[in-house]
Formats: sequence, structure tokens, C-alpha cells
Amino acid sequence: MCGIAGYIDRRGAPADVAIITRMTDAVAHRGPNGADHLVERNFALGHRRLSVLDLSRLGAQPMTSPDGLATVIFNGEIYNFIEIRALLVAEGHAFRSNSDTEVLLAAYRQWGERCVERFNGMWAFAILDRTTNSIFLSRDRFGIKPLYYTANGSVFAFGSEIRQLLPFLDARVAERDLVENFLLVNSVDALDRTFFRGVLRLPAGHSARYDLLTNEFRVFRHYNLTRRMGLEDVGLDELTARFLELFTDAIRLRLRADVKVGTCLSGGLDSSSVATIASGLYRAAGGGRFSAITAVSELASSDESAFARRVVDRSGLDWHQVRPTYDDFVDSLPDVVAAQEEPFGSPSLTMQYFVMAEAKRQGITVLLDGQGGDETLLGYEKYYAAHLFSVWQADGPLALLRALQSIRANNDNMTYRSIAKYVAGGLSSKARYDIHKREHAYFRTFPGTPEHVSGFAAASRDAFTLQKLEMTQTNLPILLRYEDKNSMHHSIEARLPFLDYRLVEFCLSLPPKAKINDGWTKWLLRNAMKARMDDQIVWRKNKFGFEAPDAIWVERHTPQIGQAIFSSYLIAELANKDVLRKLLPRMSLRNRWRLYSLALWERHFEITGMA
Repeated sequence: MCGIAGYIDRRGAPADVAIITRMTDAVAHRGPNGADHLVERNFALGHRRLSVLDLSRLGAQPMTSPDGLATVIFNGEIYNFIEIRALLVAEGHAFRSNSDTEVLLAAYRQWGERCVERFNGMWAFAILDRTTNSIFLSRDRFGIKPLYYTANGSVFAFGSEIRQLLPFLDARVAERDLVENFLLVNSVDALDRTFFRGVLRLPAGHSARYDLLTNEFRVFRHYNLTRRMGLEDVGLDELTARFLELFTDAIRLRLRADVKVGTCLSGGLDSSSVATIASGLYRAAGGGRFSAITAVSELASSDESAFARRVVDRSGLDWHQVRPTYDDFVDSLPDVVAAQEEPFGSPSLTMQYFVMAEAKRQGITVLLDGQGGDETLLGYEKYYAAHLFSVWQADGPLALLRALQSIRANNDNMTYRSIAKYVAGGLSSKARYDIHKREHAYFRTFPGTPEHVSGFAAASRDAFTLQKLEMTQTNLPILLRYEDKNSMHHSIEARLPFLDYRLVEFCLSLPPKAKINDGWTKWLLRNAMKARMDDQIVWRKNKFGFEAPDAIWVERHTPQIGQAIFSSYLIAELANKDVLRKLLPRMSLRNRWRLYSLALWERHFEITGMA
């Protein structure tokens, strides 16, 4: 896990080592264990290393193949590198190190661009290919690892973080439609753009090639999430067994490391399941007690530590707790804003920030996390609309009524009124957007219905289509950005077993009854874990989410929030300030926070305009 950087002088002038050094120094937090550069002709590659596999100098980067024809800089982990290395040895390749980087490089030399199809992992890398006089770039299937780039008439540059590319911009200007959509519906265009005009991201599941002779840059897809056929008629017991086998293997692969490994533990179903399986595997491999870190909320209604304690006691975990206060939140906020690089929709991610800080204090370099469990197994309550639509289509009104009663009985967060709200908001983009417009009546003019809203409504008539949308565009990409920024800011590698591509493809292809059954979301996971965890966790009816004590922190911070909002140039461009002053005290905490987050981003990154 590392930070990478590269730049090409498109006019053909010799590359400057000072520029690539500046780019890698900007992400020193991503790689505190070493730095090196390759400067050649009119281009340069740079690397900051966080040592996780093969801690020796043999794992250092940039790394060049034995024949001298390819050089790689790599951020991420190829978890199945041992299995791939065995295939490559059979093809005649020899290895000096025990690193996955060397395996990645040899795989490219053996299979070319299609090597990524064999990788089970997370990655953002660039390979200088001297045989084609080009640079090949790639990002993992779901975009766990980031890769940004910018281009103008004189320079093409790329890196792990936006801050590396800002010096190449003529001005720091915000993308107007992204700002509008963020404030209105808490969405961003997660495919190829950022809030900074001129800074793009390589989309998840895509690769690219830059021709060093012609300066042509071509982006192309290497992965498309598709539905597997043949699971519709498989019994639930067999599906449960297959799921547990895949889930366990995903965790097993993500325990591979030459440094200390632990896990985040919120007390919810997903993180508890990861912690339970991982602790057993870790102990069986001779690793001793597995470490877990929990952020304890000072607000009782969002405190899950009692559930986390049940997992700790049953699995014999080495438990570390962090208890951030309002003062901790205030002190950390400038750091969080800087780390995130773009506005963020809730203060809840600060709890994750404190978990990562605690991991660093405890000397835990790798943390497993439960990210992706809700998207793969229909865990969010907003997915009930798709579930109910499929029940009505398949079995008619009586089955729909029974499904409604089951949801009400087995989810304490859901009343019939809230179910109706989710259904209306899920299936009707107009109804949902009208609600958002009423909440944000301070807007001078409203844009057309955001794609985030219309796409969700269109997809809510089919569970697979909805899940694919959420994983590739509307939900997961934002959460992965939060996770990467928070973890790497503290030099921590976060690994996500639920996003093992084999498990994702399996889960999204499951019949609906395996995901929501008798009103229970994530039914297959619950069924798989019911003999391994306490019933109070497996069959828990009151999902909290990984949340900060917003009601305390945001309310106490009201004076600072108001001051920042009404000092913002961007908000002044969009808002009728008189209307906003009247609405702000009555606005929901989340809507208030998004305005504040935008203002903080604008101030910290010195945004000069919006277009």
C-alpha cells in the first residue's frame, strides 16, 4: 500500500526530478517507509512505500523487470499473488522477492493488459512499457484504490491524491453541477470527475494507456459486473454454504501480510462477521489474539459498543476502544477536511478517522473492514422498494402485504409510513426530487433532476440493476473514497473482504429471497453467521450505521457552521441568503452539514470560482 505519482512533459522537455519529488512528498503519509523515483527522457515516475509484504529493500519501487523492459509503481495489494506466482514460475519466471509487486510486474510481462483479469485485490498502478513506448495505468474492479490525473498542453500528470495535481492547474475552480448535486441529494459524479475542474479520476474497473510518442491517452474498461446465471433454483442451505466458503476465503486472503493485522469493529452485523471469521483464521495460523478497534459514540442512541463487546468476548479479541468527544471532533476537523480533499456528506466519517488514528497508535498497519456488505446483500432500508416491487411482480398483492408485515415486524426502524416513504422515493424520481427541493428552498434556481435520483428510481425495479448502480456509481464509490483517505492519512492499509470480486458477483446474482427474507435484510449473511455469533447481533432489528453523535457535535457547532456557510463564495453563488438564514435553524443536521462541509473545502483548498 503506497502512494504513486507520474508526470510527462508533453512538449518533450527533460523531466525535472524536483517536480516528481514534490509530487511524492505531498503523499508521504501514504508511504512513510521509503521513497524513490525514476526520471527518464521527458517523463518521471515516483513512489512512496508503506511496507506490508516483503519488508526488505527487494520490495522497493519503482521496480523494473529482469529484462529491463518494464517498470512499475503500484498502490494496493494483489491478495492472490502466491497463486499467480506459481503459475508464472511454471511459465519460466524467476523471483527475487516475496512481494506482490514483483508478481504484478511479471504478470504484465506474461499476459499484457489482461493480467488484471487474474488479480484478486485492490490496485492503482502505472507500468512503463519500453516495448511499446507507453505507460499503462489500471484501477481495480470497484475502485478501492484511487488514481487521479490531469492534462493540459504541456503536462500530463497522475497520482494517488488530488493534492499532487493541484500545482498543474491554472486555477482552482469547482465543478458547479457536482456542488449542486452534493448539496441537493448528497451525490457526486463518482465515475471520472472530481469537485476540482481539470482533475479527473480513472474510473473503477478501467485501464488506460498513454503513448509517449504521440501523447495519445486512451481509457478503456477491463471489468464489467455481470449477473451469474444458475443460482435461482439452488436451495437456501446450499447458497448459505457457498456464501460462507467464499466469505471465509476472502478474509483468509486479506490476512496475508508481514505486519500486524487487525479489524474495525463497530458492533454491526458486517464488521462483527468479519471480526469473528478473521479471529478464528488468525488464531489457527498461529497469530495469537486478533486485534479489533471500536469507536464509541458519546451519544447513547448511536453507541454500538455493547454489541461489539459481545463479539470481543465470544471471539477472544484484543480490543481497543477510542472515545472521541466534541473537542476531539473540532480539533481533528481541519485534518479531516485536508485528508478527504473533497466535500463529504456527514461527520460520521470522522469516527472512522479516529479508528485509523488508534490503529496507528497500536502499531496495526493493516485493518480489515466491513465496507460493501450493505451494497452486496441489500442491507440498506432504501433497498426495500426494489424488494417489494419484485415481490409484487412475482407473487401478487397478498404476498406484497405479507412482505410489508414482515418488514414491520423484523426492522424496528421501519413503520408503515417510513416504508411508504422509501417506496415512493425509490420508485419515483419526481417524488424524491420534490422532497429535496423543498428541503433546499434557498436555491436561486434548481438544476434538472440529478442522474443520481433518476438512475436510482429506474434501477429500483430490479435488485441486480439497483445493486450494480449502487456499487459502481451512486453509493459505494463515495464510501470507498472516505475509507481510503482516512486510512492512508494515518498510513493504514484498509482491506475489504466483502468486495472480493468473487463474493460480489455471487451475492449480486443471488435470488431475492437470499438477500431479503421474511423482512430480514442481508438474510444469507445472518444465516451463515447464526451459529458463530450471538443472536443479539445476528438477528438484531435496530441497525444504527457507523455514525458520529451528530445531534451533539453538529448542534454544539452551530455558531461556527453558520459563520462558515455565510462566508462561502460558492454558497452565495447558489443561495438566496435571506431564505437560507430562515431555513438553516430548521434544516436537518445532514443538510446543514453538507453546506458546512462545502464551505470548509472551499476555504481549505482556496477555491476561486465555480463553472
